[in-house]
Amino acid sequence: MPDLLIVRDVTISYETEQGLFTAVESVSFTVREGEKFVLLGPSGCGKSTLLKSVAGFLPPASGSMELAGRPIARPGPDRVVVFQEFDQLLPWKTVFGNVVYALRVARRLTDGAARAQAARFVGMVGLERFTDAYPHQLSGGMKQRVAIARSLALDPRMLLMDEPFASLDALTRRRMQEELLGIWEATRKTLLFVTHSIDEAVLLGDRILVLSPGPGRVRRILDNPAVGRRETPEGQATVREVEALLS
Repeated sequence: MPDLLIVRDVTISYETEQGLFTAVESVSFTVREGEKFVLLGPSGCGKSTLLKSVAGFLPPASGSMELAGRPIARPGPDRVVVFQEFDQLLPWKTVFGNVVYALRVARRLTDGAARAQAARFVGMVGLERFTDAYPHQLSGGMKQRVAIARSLALDPRMLLMDEPFASLDALTRRRMQEELLGIWEATRKTLLFVTHSIDEAVLLGDRILVLSPGPGRVRRILDNPAVGRRETPEGQATVREVEALLS
């Protein structure tokens, strides 16, 4: 698979009340087209900061980032972010309306085309029976499914996911992880996924970048032969390897 995202020697710093804070330092990695790539590390290691920089929200202090051979200078429709928070949806629009609205505004589709696309992706995340429900009528996991459906419908080159399941209960989180694997099988969309959960990283990631405590530096990038098979001997061996890197 060719490289889609190239991050070269990136350092990200910003001003705080205490002075200049360096979140990540001299980080380099690539993400291949169609890959599920996980940024893993403890709280405060800069993994979400890296994701925001890839999204174009936060320019690096030094180094460079390229997507499909073009420098990342600002947010763009080729990258869509799914956040941890559940308030990403427009509360006055239904499940279906949230997806249709994004397609009409961002992709400028006609109403008929937008509705057809919305129906496809709402169905993909299993919410056909809830198309007329409003966000306040949905569980946290269902809201995240809508956010994922809306993001996929926009057809970005890369889906950026910032701990999207961290606030869910354990059973819902596991179900959402399995559903994400199924969605990836159907779309082969490139994923850049942030988590602090070792189990989640091993379940989802084709490769796992392990960051050191802040300022985050690359400790190692691991190939994960156990993706989707966390409970197998290979999966448990990868879990132990990551645990050793983080200890």
